[in-house]
Amino acid sequence: MGDEVRNDLKYTDTHEWLKKNNSIAQIGITDHAQSELTDIVFVELPEVGTQIKKGDELCIVESVKSVSEIYAPVSGKIANVNKNLEETPEIINESPYDEGWLVEIEIEDEKDLDNLLDSESYKNII
Repeated sequence: MGDEVRNDLKYTDTHEWLKKNNSIAQIGITDHAQSELTDIVFVELPEVGTQIKKGDELCIVESVKSVSEIYAPVSGKIANVNKNLEETPEIINESPYDEGWLVEIEIEDEKDLDNLLDSESYKNII
């Protein structure tokens, strides 16, 4: 556990993943990131409707050993947040790519996706 990289996702060098569905980008942290953080105990999510720029702090994930900023891989408006994380943030550890997603962003500019990494490039980083 800790090194699963899915081929159907895009990645950042700061260990966020992005899954595009039409104009919506679902975003979370990678398996590698959750493994490095260890037990996640709290997630501070943004408000739905918040405008965010690529590279801005998207949310904060706290684990038993550290507090980590998660950055927006694309610019846009927060369309949805994973409310389940308020009560059970540990689902990020258990299911970082499925149940443990963080937010969904309405993509402002498709060009933001051009600079993201594919699975092979991300594997080279980790």
